[in-house]
Amino acid sequence: MRFENVLVVGGSGFIGRHVCAALAAESVDVTVPSRRRERAKHLILLPTVDVVEADVLAPGVLERLVAGHQAVINLVGVLYSRRGRRDERGPNDYGPDFARMHVELPQAIVAACRAKGVKRILHVSALGVSPGAPSEYLRSKAIGEQALLAADDLHVTVFRPSVVFGPEDRFLNNFALFARLLPLFAVPCPDTRFQPVYVGDVAHAMLRALDDSLAHGKAYELCGPRQYSLKELVEYVCQLTGHRRIVFGLSDRMSYWQAAFLERMPGRLMTRDNYRSMQVPSVCSGTFPFGIEPHPLEAVAPTYLAPTQPRERYPRLRWRARR
Repeated sequence: MRFENVLVVGGSGFIGRHVCAALAAESVDVTVPSRRRERAKHLILLPTVDVVEADVLAPGVLERLVAGHQAVINLVGVLYSRRGRRDERGPNDYGPDFARMHVELPQAIVAACRAKGVKRILHVSALGVSPGAPSEYLRSKAIGEQALLAADDLHVTVFRPSVVFGPEDRFLNNFALFARLLPLFAVPCPDTRFQPVYVGDVAHAMLRALDDSLAHGKAYELCGPRQYSLKELVEYVCQLTGHRRIVFGLSDRMSYWQAAFLERMPGRLMTRDNYRSMQVPSVCSGTFPFGIEPHPLEAVAPTYLAPTQPRERYPRLRWRARR
């Protein structure tokens, strides 16, 4: 089946802008709901994308949005949540933001699609999800994923990417910012393994899966071609940006206390739940699906992290020469 119109929930985010651009390039009409239309203004220039102001968790809104579309893509995810009331929390519970975005929203999408006769759903989850995972993030993602895959009357495909990188990411770009501002890097959980995947490859895989009936009911892991420790990634960004910095790994206990401190700082650069997520390696067990050859980190990251002006290149050359 050729899909001509798609609802993309979470389309204004990092992965969403690339998925929407890929759909627009195929002349697919795309609807992107956003609580504040201003936050999705970067999508308005895409010729087939319509941004509508809406709260998808408000009663009746999701059903209205799903109506008239042939498929729904859910890209919504949050990295931290407010804490729930202590006396209401058990070992497998999760905070209210995780509950709303990772559990209630997928369940609501299933209900809305059933009500409006929409069969096709693509959903982005995460590597390492499990109801017994150490972090609320991974546990809540697992429950939402299970709700979708259990809907065997619908045509659901789930994607589990490792950490996703690209020009607008908040992963490598944050490292680059810290490398510019700080004389040294204290890396939490330095040996945690990641297999970063390029955002363009994620969008390509989702586009290929949309029309593929063989992808119904399946979950695909998405990773780049190489694994790295977190410390190796930080060192690579320092090298790439031309900033010679002292990079050292923290012990497990110090990583926890660093997360506890940053959790209380503006911007929440890291939380204790992020620390718990990093106890699970974010690596793939197989190859990239649909015959796609994933881009190496080294082929893409320099295009948006490396200095571009002649004067900006001197620090990078001196760093390589250890001067």
